[in-house]
Amino acid sequence: MEIKEEKVCRDCKAEIIINEDVIENGVYLSYDNAGEKINIFKCNDCYAKNPSLTNYQPCEVYSRVVGYIRPIQQWHKGKKQEYGERKEFNMPGSCDC
Repeated sequence: MEIKEEKVCRDCKAEIIINEDVIENGVYLSYDNAGEKINIFKCNDCYAKNPSLTNYQPCEVYSRVVGYIRPIQQWHKGKKQEYGERKEFNMPGSCDC
């Protein structure tokens, strides 16, 4: 019996076909993330361009809003705009650490 399983490339989302535990048009990559095993697939073209695992985990940024520390991804459109317009303030004469 022929077993076919379809996965997608992590980079370009092209279909990767697995036929009886053999990957026909891509590669299988696995890494350890703080004890959690993460498995991804890349098509042959994307793997040829960049075989390394990069940008595989999104970074969540937290900031203070009205006394609460929250991830900025959960903010509404107005607060996100305000956050993008913030500028760093350097006090004159303070250390440049």
